[in-house]
Amino acid sequence: MKLQKATRKKVKLRLGISAVAGGGKTFSALKLAKGLVGNWSKIVVIDTENGSASLYSNLGEFNTIELNAPYSPERYIEAIKACENAGMECIIIDSITHEWDGEGGIINISNSMTGNSFTNWAKLTPRHDAFINAILQSKCHIITTVRRKQDYEVTKDNSGKLKVEKAGLKEITREGFEYELTVNFNLDEKHNCTASKDRTSLFMDKPQFIITEDTGKLILDWCELGIDDHSGKIELTDKHEKWNGAVKALADNATTIEKVEKVYFINAENREKLITAAIEYDVATTHPDGKNAPQRSPNGSVIDGNKTDF
Repeated sequence: MKLQKATRKKVKLRLGISAVAGGGKTFSALKLAKGLVGNWSKIVVIDTENGSASLYSNLGEFNTIELNAPYSPERYIEAIKACENAGMECIIIDSITHEWDGEGGIINISNSMTGNSFTNWAKLTPRHDAFINAILQSKCHIITTVRRKQDYEVTKDNSGKLKVEKAGLKEITREGFEYELTVNFNLDEKHNCTASKDRTSLFMDKPQFIITEDTGKLILDWCELGIDDHSGKIELTDKHEKWNGAVKALADNATTIEKVEKVYFINAENREKLITAAIEYDVATTHPDGKNAPQRSPNGSVIDGNKTDF
């Protein structure tokens, strides 16, 4: 047991996408994965949805594993390990619903068991937990999709009579899975996305959006902040380094200030200070005489002909 300073490390993404049928879970997961790893050949879909992932083969040459019933936790784990051993960088599990509520899944197994339910669940819970741990401990980025359905609750009216009311949409998996994720996205029928959980602070309480490859690229920038466990190289581990990194990114790469604020966690109220610092950095390093310093637009991006915005 060792007491040590908390240090931000590079991480592998654990992201969930939930939607009703036709909400665009598979397509959105593929677009995000492409932005995340940049190479279709390093993406694999564990497909429990009757080969639906292959309908999007026109997007790129990604890989698939078709997983059919029985949808036991052990078969999911076997598929995850096969993807890891094949050198994949991003695994899309489409979907995890079947492990919980599909043929041969946890609920199905529970219903087929006899005897005391508490004793039965004492046997089933470790099997489900092993599946969750396979996701959390994987060396790959993992994107999970899950189905949502209408949930109901029983309440009493003013006269004391029981009535059934709609209680919103509920993910079809064991309750609490969302808490294990880095980010959890919810899609509506028009594929608009909102975040119900977001440890990156990139999407929470933001307007709804459509998932694209740029979404994956933005998340990758966040995942890459911190210590590389293999090289020991430290990047952006304190406030001072984050500020210097943001200034240099804005000055050297002409990145839009909105992206710099998100990637480097710079508060919006420091926008003018950041723009000024970036211009001063450019003058001091690239243009020591100050005569040829680039002009910048109000959002902090370079507007001369030498650099372009992302």
